[in-house]
Amino acid sequence: MPEGASFQDMIAFKGKDHIGDLINKRILAPLAEANHLSNMPDFNDATKLGSGKEMVDRLTDLIAIFENPALDFSKNRADGDDILGDAYEYLMRNFSTESGKSKGQFYTPAEVSRVIAQILGIREAETSPTTTVYDPTCGSGSLLLKVADEANTKVSLYGQEKDGTTSGLARMNMILPKMSPECPRHIFRQDTHQN
Repeated sequence: MPEGASFQDMIAFKGKDHIGDLINKRILAPLAEANHLSNMPDFNDATKLGSGKEMVDRLTDLIAIFENPALDFSKNRADGDDILGDAYEYLMRNFSTESGKSKGQFYTPAEVSRVIAQILGIREAETSPTTTVYDPTCGSGSLLLKVADEANTKVSLYGQEKDGTTSGLARMNMILPKMSPECPRHIFRQDTHQN
């Protein structure tokens, strides 16, 4: 987390005239650079957020929603579960299918990921930060995180995902557990090839 790019820093932008531009330049840009991320959202997009006072009010209200103490999960642990992935899967399942559209994506439940990680036997294997774990259809990265949890040392995680939104979710999931900096970067690539 780069200095000056935290949620607390974002709170200071509430009500400012150029809030979208400030979020893009002072929050997202440093986060993207520090974590080698791409395809970041544009919080200064007038076509999606309105312009002028409308944008300021909308982004200020959005930040205020996440200031709610009930939404502070920083001190909570879910025993290694992929909270973001589970939430995304739930929303997709309940809203995409209800609207008559399906993204054709199927997520590995946390319990299945945990069992697969144990079956691999990585806990007993000799591993090091140069040991690579690759998932060609990583989704939110849940399986990769479970395998990393099972390993007796830090391992390097690599994933590939076709859907841009889900690829971004996998990148976030790699940042949130604060993976060890001595490991090579965790690579997540959006695959643009259509099969």
